[in-house]
Amino acid sequence: MEWGILFMGPVGAGKTEAIRSISEIEVLDTDVGATDETALLKSTTTVSMDVGVLHLGDGDKLRLYGAPGQGRFDFMWEILIGQTQGLVILINHANPDPIADLQYYLDKLSSLLPHRQVPLVIGVTHFDQRADQPIDIYHQHLKTSPVPFCVGLVPIFKIDARLKRDINTLMIAMVSLLEIHDRLFQQAKIA
Repeated sequence: MEWGILFMGPVGAGKTEAIRSISEIEVLDTDVGATDETALLKSTTTVSMDVGVLHLGDGDKLRLYGAPGQGRFDFMWEILIGQTQGLVILINHANPDPIADLQYYLDKLSSLLPHRQVPLVIGVTHFDQRADQPIDIYHQHLKTSPVPFCVGLVPIFKIDARLKRDINTLMIAMVSLLEIHDRLFQQAKIA
């Protein structure tokens, strides 16, 4: 099997770094020098996409795509979503309102995926910078805010995007959800 996985989230959430930490090829990125308010957060920003690859064994592989975090480049989201079977939203826990960031991406994805369901995994980065807010705030939010494009449960993990083991954990959850999704799809076709 070969699956495309799209990493989305606000600027500075760690999308490019996450892909770099697990890709088995040199990551193709479209980072350029930040010239707007993004420069206050980091020196470069993704303007088109990041691309990496992770081989799983038995010939299976994940094609890893990173979407730009700035809304002005959101035209790329629809293009990238067309190439993917699974979504990862990375949320920067240190942002002033990370729940609003999460809801922004859930709303955007709901409009981009009106007739399609895909597996979703959420990674919460920069947790150490705001440990006063528990990870439970994300679980609670998902209980009250439906995710219509999502298949089944939505795992949420505290991660450091620089650590391969943390991103591997996200990918293990994602592959499990993809396999369940594929089995359900095959059963639906038979019935």
